[in-house]
Amino acid sequence: MRVIRANVAKHAGTRHTWQQILSKKRQNIGFAVNEQQAQTVTAAANTQDLKIVAERTQALRSFVLNRPQALNAFDDEMCRVLSDALPRIARDPDTYIVALLSSSPKAFCAGGDVVALTTEAERDIEGAKAIMRREYALDWLLECFSKPAVSFIDGVCMGSGAGLTAYNTHRVAGENYKWAMPEVKIGLFPDVGIANVLARLPWPIGLYLGLTGRTVRRDDAQWLGLVTHCIAASEFSGIRAKLADATPVDPLLDGLSEPQSKGALQKDLGLIRDHFSHATLKEIFQSLANAQSAGCEWARNTLSGLRKNSPVSLAITDRHIRNALTLDIRETLIEDYRLAVRCLEGADFAEGVRALLRDKDGAPKWSPAQFEDITASIVEKYFLPLGEDELDLPLRSEMQAARV
Repeated sequence: MRVIRANVAKHAGTRHTWQQILSKKRQNIGFAVNEQQAQTVTAAANTQDLKIVAERTQALRSFVLNRPQALNAFDDEMCRVLSDALPRIARDPDTYIVALLSSSPKAFCAGGDVVALTTEAERDIEGAKAIMRREYALDWLLECFSKPAVSFIDGVCMGSGAGLTAYNTHRVAGENYKWAMPEVKIGLFPDVGIANVLARLPWPIGLYLGLTGRTVRRDDAQWLGLVTHCIAASEFSGIRAKLADATPVDPLLDGLSEPQSKGALQKDLGLIRDHFSHATLKEIFQSLANAQSAGCEWARNTLSGLRKNSPVSLAITDRHIRNALTLDIRETLIEDYRLAVRCLEGADFAEGVRALLRDKDGAPKWSPAQFEDITASIVEKYFLPLGEDELDLPLRSEMQAARV
């Protein structure tokens, strides 16, 4: 097993294309050979002060997210490690499959490191924009990656974690799987291309999940196709050992996957369709308000939750998911970046992170303060093209020609 330690030099916030990012030679990379191979992924990760532990075992390449104290909050350094490694692995004839997993039993990845991102935005807004460009480019790389990739997900998987797993060929959920895109709660929106995923769930479930940030357990995740297999986390290490021997992945996972009963989300499907199938967010609010007046507890709780979220985030999320109905993943990521730039430049994202994650007072002061104050012109500004600063992603054909 080879453990790779990457200390990534900080780059200025200049504009890079995907090709420029991946062609830039990495600096300060040291290699350490573990003479006594660790018996488990957790043991290997805990012996190294690394945010990502990269392992090679025969035909398997594994990347272990290893920031347990931060629930594996995904930051720019981690993004650079994966962005650098995956194209080389794609061209390696001795690698059969890639695995993404976590050293923490609590979380696969609780999202992006938005505290670090907003701090960087205060110091250097262009540097913060570059961080977002690199992450969205990584998501596109994962979507176009030419080898099988398996994510082993047990615990929390949110935000950037959803982006890391959504494009893998195989997504395995352990018994503690919890998936959500709760960005509207911090003044952001479902990014990393997930609006495209949400738009393709049975309508309007994806819209509902994006607007509410509701958590999805593995029973509903399998029903929706967010995961491909439900397997006990105790089986993960054994699966990886067999994949290292190039055991065919599909029959291996199919033979271990556990059938699931109907989940809580499926039981609420009628209510979700009744209230979130409307053509506009205003009509959704009105439908919930009418049902609340008629004594519907589900509508009352849902409306109360929506009212706590950033009004701007709700409005741009609603439009973004509806737009994604006619966009592919690459186009969705390009629109993600437009919205992310405007969120970094605006007030609600920094305020949401302050209130929920930094000061933790739970009392964000949104601007505008309520949904009724949102105008069409406010929303439109978020979606305007960025001109020369648009996210530059290669076409899928170009990615295939580059053998990634």
